Amino acid sequence: MNCYCGNIKTYTTCCQVFHLNPKKTQTAEQLMRSRYSAFVLADGDYLMATHHSSTRPIKEKKAIVKWAKSVQWIKLEVIETTKGSEKDTEGTVTFNAYFFENGKADTIHEKSAFIKENNQWFYLGLSS
Repeated sequence: MNCYCGNIKTYTTCCQVFHLNPKKTQTAEQLMRSRYSAFVLADGDYLMATHHSSTRPIKEKKAIVKWAKSVQWIKLEVIETTKGSEKDTEGTVTFNAYFFENGKADTIHEKSAFIKENNQWFYLGLSS
């Protein structure tokens, strides 16, 4: 089975590597894809560990996990990546995340901002 993030690799050889060691993500897009897989798996610990400390919603962790478990994830579509390479310290990823909630299909469309500190990528929040 392909990884939840849409790559043709298996979960074990794709996002699980990052879920076991968040410091292994080399690009902003890898982090964004692994965070999508963490939403599919309702892995709140990974979502918090990869969310930048300045914007990390610790108090909302339980609610985020509860919501992630309550929806049926369909697929991830990466639309555009700006910067965010191994050599960059910041980048953005624009994506659509499709899911079913209460019997209806819905989409999260977001342009996410990422920052690299101490050689590790973090999700910062919505890009302006």
